[in-house]
Amino acid sequence: MARLFKNGVIASAGSSDLIEGDVLVGDDGTAERVGPGIEESCVQPDEVVDCTGCALVPGMFDLQVHAREPGGEHKETLATCAAAALNGGVTGMVLMPDTSPPIDTGNLVKSLQDLVSETSPIPMLASGCLTKGREGIELAGFSGMASRGVAMLTDSDRGIPCPDLLRRCMEYAKDFDLLVTSHCDTPALSKAGVVNEGRVSYQLGLPGIPAISQEIAIDRDIRVAQYTGARLHLQQISTANAVQAVACAKEAGTRVTCEVSPHHLLLSEKEVKDYNTSLKLDPPLRLPGDVEALIEGLLNDSIDAIASNHAPHTEFEKSADFASAPFGVTGLETTVLAIYDRFIKEGAFGWDLLIQKYSQAPREIVGQEFHEIEEGQTADFFVFDPKAETEITREYLKTKSPVTPFLGWTFSGEIRETVVG
Repeated sequence: MARLFKNGVIASAGSSDLIEGDVLVGDDGTAERVGPGIEESCVQPDEVVDCTGCALVPGMFDLQVHAREPGGEHKETLATCAAAALNGGVTGMVLMPDTSPPIDTGNLVKSLQDLVSETSPIPMLASGCLTKGREGIELAGFSGMASRGVAMLTDSDRGIPCPDLLRRCMEYAKDFDLLVTSHCDTPALSKAGVVNEGRVSYQLGLPGIPAISQEIAIDRDIRVAQYTGARLHLQQISTANAVQAVACAKEAGTRVTCEVSPHHLLLSEKEVKDYNTSLKLDPPLRLPGDVEALIEGLLNDSIDAIASNHAPHTEFEKSADFASAPFGVTGLETTVLAIYDRFIKEGAFGWDLLIQKYSQAPREIVGQEFHEIEEGQTADFFVFDPKAETEITREYLKTKSPVTPFLGWTFSGEIRETVVG
């Protein structure tokens, strides 16, 4: 049915100004008219949605989502993942290949794509493994996965330990014009670490993960990308030195992009207390100075994108002791709210930067088109009420996993609804 969104303001990636405008979404899911003062009598919509005081914001796109299906449906399914995404204003994503079995052949890519088409109301792009079974021993089936149109190749939360194998991965990926995505970690340094190495790890008596574990891996992967000419994307950078390394590589002409999670923009190791496993992340939360550097990197374009690293686990799994509990928390439903509450509402930056970093750049990194809220384009936006509040509760969350550092928090703003086609 045709729906008319009246009396709102429209946000865009190109300007921090919010422009008054109405949006008429036709029964085919297209934005038929966009502009101020669309008269109901002229367009005769089936429904009028009053958006007074609200912003209409282009839908977000998440580069790192662990949907768990197939094989981990007790943690999350494609259907619950899609529901969580829509609840958080996210209208597209890239699925990580760390399923069971891992997505490492063209046939498995096709099987996942078929599941998505049957289940999800929003685009979910498949990624494929760099190595068979994500074991870091031999190359996965690049040709078959490329023929199925994978968005990227990654071993998800595992790095490639052998630099020669990484080199061959990048050389083959370049031949197929595929994006190589790295989770940067040096296992010999991380060992059994569970939090950032430093004062907090010593106080809690927990094994630490030193910052150089990520930084050395980033330096190595950048060097290999420079040598091979491959396209490289770095997941979840977390330290000041990592930001500087990426900035220097870009200046040198390296084809590298990177992302940061909202958790690393808002939280530091100081929040890790009482052995709360909802703060056990990979990479771990770092120093307050690192948080400041990440925010600055976002502002100066050293950091290209925001990605939630939505990694659901059951409450039972996360109820284990801190050392034994798995890494990861959910993020699809809290990212927009957290960024708005901490930065946009406070005037640190506008909706334009969030749209650039969490919608436009992520789509462009994986070769997808980004569209503003424009006439003739598929309707893809959410209605945001800045005067409301959202309490993050189990009832609010649509994901199967209510494990988030923000459980119990109240954020300014509310996503009233998300429109996709």
